[in-house]
Amino acid sequence: MEITKEEEKMFRNICDQMIGVEKTRVGIGTLGEKTIHVVLKHYLVPRTEYHEIKCNGFIADIMIDGEIIEIQTANFNVLRKKLEVYLFEYDVTIVYPIPAIKWLIWINQETGELTNRRKSNKKGRIGHIFPELYKIKTFLSNPRLHLRIIMLEVEEYRLLSGWSLDRKKGSTRFDRIPLRIMEDIMINTVEEYKQFLPDSLPQQFISKEFSKSSGLSAKQVQCALNVLTYVGILEKIGKQGRSILYQIKEQKENSDEKIRRKGIE
Repeated sequence: MEITKEEEKMFRNICDQMIGVEKTRVGIGTLGEKTIHVVLKHYLVPRTEYHEIKCNGFIADIMIDGEIIEIQTANFNVLRKKLEVYLFEYDVTIVYPIPAIKWLIWINQETGELTNRRKSNKKGRIGHIFPELYKIKTFLSNPRLHLRIIMLEVEEYRLLSGWSLDRKKGSTRFDRIPLRIMEDIMINTVEEYKQFLPDSLPQQFISKEFSKSSGLSAKQVQCALNVLTYVGILEKIGKQGRSILYQIKEQKENSDEKIRRKGIE
């Protein structure tokens, strides 16, 4: 299903409500580090009575109709204790935002001035989630656990605090401001992890071929192959020279477990 114009408009309205007025009134310097988290929470479930709910000794970001939603921009390892408890009773959806398009803006801490924004040449890919999934891989086969990857266009504000001459290299990220929702990808079953496989990937391949087809870094590829093998999408079948040879495992078709993918053309 595609994201409707109404859903896109709603996302923009929520961005305006959560950050637009405050940003205009007092400036970017007062925004916190979790703007994407706040916007997504209100986009997914606008009614605040379902936000920040106490459950079994933890605070769930969202709890509605017997489902828990956790929005996590990084550090999936902090979810492990929650998942150990929640998955006994509840379906849990982990929402992970990825900046598909990123605009960089630099903040001079001394003067408060902002540079003109420039477009980053780095593109976000759904496979960028793998280093995080590796941290919770023992939970991934649990049928109660679901993933939702939301691709965004964002403005990233960084402090001019780095070690290079222009103070950009090694700088600190201050905040990321969402501008537009681009794609909303649901993963409800283990079989749906197949959508992480690049279309150009052959049936049998080594890690270098996966890297070339996916555009992921060596570290991301290592995590991807580990996770996809663990959940049973891939299998190791031997070696090609010094490299491990992988094969895509055949999966049985199940019409009730089709990939649900929503996107903006």
